Amino acid sequence: MSKPLASNVSAKPARKTSPGDASVNADPAEIARFGGLAARWWDADGEFRPLHQLGPARLQFIRGTIIQALGLEDAGLKPLKSIRLLDIGSGGGLVSEPLARLGAQVTGIDLAEESVAAAHAHATAGGLMIDYRVQSIEDLADSGERFDAAVCLEVVEHVPDPGAFLKTAAQALEPGGVLIASTLSRTLKSYALAILGAEYVLRWVPRGTHQWDRFLTPDELSEHLNAAGLTPIRTSGLTYEPRSGRWSLSNDTDVNYLIGAKKLEPSRAPQ
Repeated sequence: MSKPLASNVSAKPARKTSPGDASVNADPAEIARFGGLAARWWDADGEFRPLHQLGPARLQFIRGTIIQALGLEDAGLKPLKSIRLLDIGSGGGLVSEPLARLGAQVTGIDLAEESVAAAHAHATAGGLMIDYRVQSIEDLADSGERFDAAVCLEVVEHVPDPGAFLKTAAQALEPGGVLIASTLSRTLKSYALAILGAEYVLRWVPRGTHQWDRFLTPDELSEHLNAAGLTPIRTSGLTYEPRSGRWSLSNDTDVNYLIGAKKLEPSRAPQ
């Protein structure tokens, strides 16, 4: 496991990257759209309400998968203590903050400056030490900095080339590290619920938030992970219960789901 950071508070990276850079696997229109909503990241009744509702179930999966993959002791209030964790596409910090409270040394990267500023301000107000940066995963991977675990939640469906994105994300992991990704499956059910239902009928999220043709089935995401040198070790669907308004982990991966994958460790040289 890697050594702890000497300091884990920062508002900007050493070298700022832009979604318009040719080397950055990002959609500038997507970055601009999320940046425009930055002031409402922490409004639990606003545009990001679904992410607030998803939070407890996603955190349950992330915590359990990291503990399993890294062989940690599942005890105490901070089971992720000393773990260096990267939140890719950290937005306003809805995932970074609870992971920091579990003891992880969290670095959050995002290309929307407004989102990074909102996340930094909210963490500071809550007394949390989180290293937020306006930085691309490509720039971070090239820097040589490595992490024990990484999460990229509701991100792969927004990038032009998810396979290349995951390969780059894998580079930022230590050997034996774990990556957790969540996204939506490309099914008729997801089109009906996540796009027609959530965007047009219930108006949970702004219209145009999702592009159905960018959704990945669990098999497709697993193939990308394997190609990146990451072995899937755990998969779970996320199911919404209308009566309670809660999400829970389930076997139904037709709409929302998560996959945890472990980075292959180098083979030992023959003695």
